[in-house]
Amino acid sequence: MAAPPDGFVHQVRASGDVEIQHHGRAATTLRGDAAARFLAQLEAGADPQQLMARVTGNYARGNERTARQHPRNRR
Repeated sequence: MAAPPDGFVHQVRASGDVEIQHHGRAATTLRGDAAARFLAQLEAGADPQQLMARVTGNYARGNERTARQHPRNRR
């Protein structure tokens, strides 16, 4: 099993945009409806690290072991 995501932080800007950083580097900026959905999920009690990993696309998808065993990925 993969380690849980960490190193994500978010900041809500005055414009309502949400900037998500991963280890101090900008990962993505959510605007409009996406930012509102993100903030609503946080308020609903979602795990912030998991949510930010999912929104940025930086999370384990569960197929890493299968992909590692594929012939083209063997070395």
